Amino acid sequence: TYTRIYQGTLKKGETIKNSRTGRKIRVGRLVRLHADHKENIEEATAGDIIAMVGIDCASGDTFCAEATDSLFLESIFVPNSVISLAIKCTDKGAIDKMSKALAKFIKEDPTFRVSSDTESKETIISGMGELHLEIYIERMQREFDVPVEAGAPQVNYRETINQKADFDYIHKKQTGGAGQFA
Repeated sequence: TYTRIYQGTLKKGETIKNSRTGRKIRVGRLVRLHADHKENIEEATAGDIIAMVGIDCASGDTFCAEATDSLFLESIFVPNSVISLAIKCTDKGAIDKMSKALAKFIKEDPTFRVSSDTESKETIISGMGELHLEIYIERMQREFDVPVEAGAPQVNYRETINQKADFDYIHKKQTGGAGQFA
């Protein structure tokens, strides 16, 4: 879990509290991530961006020292999705795995959304771009072994007669020249 330290020092082995859930968590391992390698560290101070290994949390959670009253930092701004795709699991036995994958993706990425269209019976995924959604589809296939087909969401067209209309017309059979076609 990527973490930014806003105040104080976080040491390996300390117990911290998740302000959202109230759950106490022991910090087992702290890692400073570089472009090509990880560096295990004993402590992190204010301003550091580090990773806490094995911590179960959601995006935007605030962690505090165990003795401190719960603080809640302002949540991150999550823009509306810009593109949607309909996905379908091609293997009926892997539908449960697809549900688990989608639940994990929703938890780790607040810009990724999943909905179900009741009329077309499609599962709709929405995100910040075509590449964003393609990455999640590819991850479902690679990490969760779920064969998925993606395509444009089905559009439901609705037409109905909602008022009376008068109609008086005689269709004349065409005998030549430009005119009516039957």
